[in-house]
Amino acid sequence: MKEKVGILSLGCPRNLVDSENFIARLNLKGYPIVDINKADIAVVNTCCFIDEAKRESLDAILDLIALKKKGKLKKVIVYGCLAQRYKDTLRKELPEVDAFVGTPSLNHSPGRFPLTPRHYAYLKVCESCINQCSFCIIPGIKGKFSSLEINSVLKRAGALDKEKISELNIIGQDISAYGMDLYGTRMLTQLLSKIIKSAKNIGWFRLLYLYPDSVIGPLVGLMKEEPRICRYIDLPIQHINDRLLKLMRRRTGRKEIITLIRKIRKELPDAAIRTSLITGFPSETEAEFKELLEFIQEAKFERMGVFIYSQEEGTPAYSLPGQIPHSEKVRRFNALMSAQQKVSRENNEKLLGRVLDVLIDEEAEGSYLGRTQYDAPEVDGLVYVNSQKKLAAGDFVKVRITDTLEYDLVGEAKA
Repeated sequence: MKEKVGILSLGCPRNLVDSENFIARLNLKGYPIVDINKADIAVVNTCCFIDEAKRESLDAILDLIALKKKGKLKKVIVYGCLAQRYKDTLRKELPEVDAFVGTPSLNHSPGRFPLTPRHYAYLKVCESCINQCSFCIIPGIKGKFSSLEINSVLKRAGALDKEKISELNIIGQDISAYGMDLYGTRMLTQLLSKIIKSAKNIGWFRLLYLYPDSVIGPLVGLMKEEPRICRYIDLPIQHINDRLLKLMRRRTGRKEIITLIRKIRKELPDAAIRTSLITGFPSETEAEFKELLEFIQEAKFERMGVFIYSQEEGTPAYSLPGQIPHSEKVRRFNALMSAQQKVSRENNEKLLGRVLDVLIDEEAEGSYLGRTQYDAPEVDGLVYVNSQKKLAAGDFVKVRITDTLEYDLVGEAKA
């Protein structure tokens, strides 16, 4: 019998898809896939998007090396972005690692070994990014932007439909660019239409992630027509100051961003907009930071994440003058998150008394944890659901909201 393999998947859901495909191939070759603490061979799928991710990846590798030294593991394999980016350096510094395996351009594995709960899945439709943002190392790691052919995507979606999952999360670094490389035009809306028509058993379809200049138009039209597409628009804007947006090499400025948000609010008034921001970008002045702070208080995003700028070698922003001290970046990060906490609380209070569709994720201490269509798995808020009847992961239930927290909701399942 072949050695048992376990995997530790770090970073984003795109990495998780790579992990599922990687161990699926090993499983097809006869390797039993087990929990990592029962494995003979440990694979760690790494991330190196920012400094914090690199530290997490290195800590995980060192922990596995320690287990190998104790005789609890036979081999350690480092996979993914960190291996792709720093393979030569890591080989010298970590001779205990048995193999370094870089990232695939776009994984065409014939199978999938699920690492998510049984009721939801991620489907990656494209790899890398057509945008060349000055702060981002992803195109340098992942290479040229590539889309999976429509028929291949439909085949994968069909397999997931047969599993009768409740939620399909369609992902990529920028799925709004889907098809540009293969078909010479953006094909996301057409792809979604085909998936929805063919996948009858899937309850929710969620889109992760969209570039701001590609959202309004046919895509919003399809979202208005199709109730199974979550009213969840993941729209990373990064900043609102025009000078900084230009330095970041973003194609949208303040005026375009504000116009876009207004159009979404008008066309999809029940939608939740999620954004991500960067603070502490080189040369960001106090006035420019306050401009961003005031904007998020006005825009009232339903969901928001903030990254502290990470100075990544190999990116155009790496050598920009005016690098900001870490302590100042942290202060600005905390101020943004504090302001968003207030916005989030106010947004949640508007839901008090409403009945919402909730997808149950798990049972927890006599109640249940679930999510609304406005919350992506492992990223956004939860709904704490009290129910008189037994519920199961993957169930959709009607829940009356009885209490609100900063980021989460509390509700009672309707009988």
